[in-house]
Amino acid sequence: MRKIGLYAFSLLFIAAGISHFVLDDGFVAMLPAYVPLRYTLIYLTGIAEILLAIGLLAPATRKLTAIVAVIYLIAIFPANIYSAVYDIPMPGFEETNQAILYARLLVQPVLIWWVWKVTR
Repeated sequence: MRKIGLYAFSLLFIAAGISHFVLDDGFVAMLPAYVPLRYTLIYLTGIAEILLAIGLLAPATRKLTAIVAVIYLIAIFPANIYSAVYDIPMPGFEETNQAILYARLLVQPVLIWWVWKVTR
């Protein structure tokens, strides 16, 4: 089960990373206007998610990558808060029910637990 969870998490991160390039406008909207180089930041986080997914799949780098993934998930959490508070739709959608945006905040701790659990 742990291997399946690891592969599923990595696949999720690869898909999320790719979506940063495909749905870049939606991800940029999740950042306040005062954040500099928003598109660059979105592309870099997309690359980071893909690299984290690959790092999790390699046994030699798995535990260190899990720590970095946890830090990454904590670091991007403010964008999800901003999106919920200011009713910014999820990338790829023209509108998202605000209750879903707030419920998405509960997903971040689950992702942190998930990556930690499957790499220990």
